[in-house]
Amino acid sequence: MMKFKKNVLLAPYTTFKIGGKARHFFVAKTAEDVEKALFQAREKNIPFFVLGGGSNLLVSDKGFKGLVLKIENRKLKIGNPVVYAAAGVNLPRLVRETTKRGLGGLEWAGGLPGTVGGAVRGNAGAFGGETKDSILFVDCLDEKGKRRKLSRGKCQFSYRSSIFKKKNWIVLGASFKMKQGNAKEFMNIAKDHINYRKQRNPLEFPNAGSIFKNCDLKEVPKKLHEFVKPAVKTDPFPVVPTAFLISEAGLKHFCIGKAEVSEKHPNFLINRGGASAKDVQQLIKKIKNTIKKKFSITLEEEVQFVK
Repeated sequence: MMKFKKNVLLAPYTTFKIGGKARHFFVAKTAEDVEKALFQAREKNIPFFVLGGGSNLLVSDKGFKGLVLKIENRKLKIGNPVVYAAAGVNLPRLVRETTKRGLGGLEWAGGLPGTVGGAVRGNAGAFGGETKDSILFVDCLDEKGKRRKLSRGKCQFSYRSSIFKKKNWIVLGASFKMKQGNAKEFMNIAKDHINYRKQRNPLEFPNAGSIFKNCDLKEVPKKLHEFVKPAVKTDPFPVVPTAFLISEAGLKHFCIGKAEVSEKHPNFLINRGGASAKDVQQLIKKIKNTIKKKFSITLEEEVQFVK
């Protein structure tokens, strides 16, 4: 029988520093811990939510009336060219340990927060790279708690999504196929990306990362193509950065309560100190309505809401 903690405040476990209490809370150090905790939750009909590094997350002010399962399995096995990382391994550690050994493929993720589990689930990406690019297979638990090992082709990876996100399957770990190369070169690329994030992202304030997905250029009305042309980038297909649209809509610095649209990076909402989930939700709604009205574009959230 796993012993769950009761009424644990979730705000400290998120990068946004927002959120109420979890009725039940458990830290899993191994894949077996995850299986046992989930089996117990299912037996007792307790809803559950899996927590990794706490980024890309907005937890309700009322908390979560179930089990929050925090995965802290940090097993990392580095081979050449195959690397296996458990779901709880922090992305900065994975990038650091691979690049310094001259193993390339994840250097694009320099400075990206979160864990391997979250990155695989959301097919995290930046600077033209995506998590799926290096995946060999993923160990997971399906909706019935059965262990599965999926090859990349069966993971249904798409832009910021996967079978794990669509079906709420739990990532236990992933195997990455790396490419041998120049360690200094890989480390410099990762370092450049880290510095870019420090300069362009409001890391001095609690935040959840990008709130909205970037907009597929194909979904942008043709009459706007000339207007957005200077901002278009490849990520990994042509997209219009949502930060550009929010900025052009004049929403930089817009506040609701203690939640504010960042001036540094308008696709980040920052917690100025004491922001509530309600503040953030209202701000998200304001941004979506404004962008829809001004550009006829429907924004899609990247951040996950837990209630």
